[in-house]
Amino acid sequence: MKKNFVVFPALVLGMAAMAYAQTPAKVAIIHVQNAILQTKDGQKAAAELQGRFAPKKADLDKKQADIAALQDTFRKGSATMSEEAKAKLTRDIDANNKSLQRDTEDAQADLDAEQGKIMQELGNKVMAVLEKFATANGYALVLDVSNPQTPVLWASQTIDITTDIVKLYDQANPGTAPTAAKPPAGAAPAIARPATQTPPPLAPKKK
Repeated sequence: MKKNFVVFPALVLGMAAMAYAQTPAKVAIIHVQNAILQTKDGQKAAAELQGRFAPKKADLDKKQADIAALQDTFRKGSATMSEEAKAKLTRDIDANNKSLQRDTEDAQADLDAEQGKIMQELGNKVMAVLEKFATANGYALVLDVSNPQTPVLWASQTIDITTDIVKLYDQANPGTAPTAAKPPAGAAPAIARPATQTPPPLAPKKK
């Protein structure tokens, strides 16, 4: 008789566990980076960042054009230039290339740092909205698919809550409007790294 009292609760617990296991947990995905950039705050921050770095980008573009002009001079005049003139022009092109490379790397480092600050600040606010949304809607798990190395191989768009979070974020942070056109999803301001321009090798001296 005592044995029955021991087995019966065990059966009840087993049935309860099976019922719990059969209840599907709610799972969602979100592209956090896109969510940040698509909010009004994100659009405004991206536009302001592009504006601040526009003069630097223009300066880099000018240096790139100057190198291209030297390269063109070398190509057009190599047949008539003295070896000394060609050597000097080659040194000038090489020096300008190195200077441009350094300036580009410095500008990119500054831009990356500024973007990091923005993503950190807005990311914390987005996460607060996400946590509230997930808790209120009974989600057991939300996966960020921003990183290309994410373990998520496939997910239905029906469980993507990125747009929902953007709407809730803007509702919670009203009064902010983008100062420029909305950047494409996943886009961020960037300074293109110029390709190094190398002049043709010097022709061997005639004997």
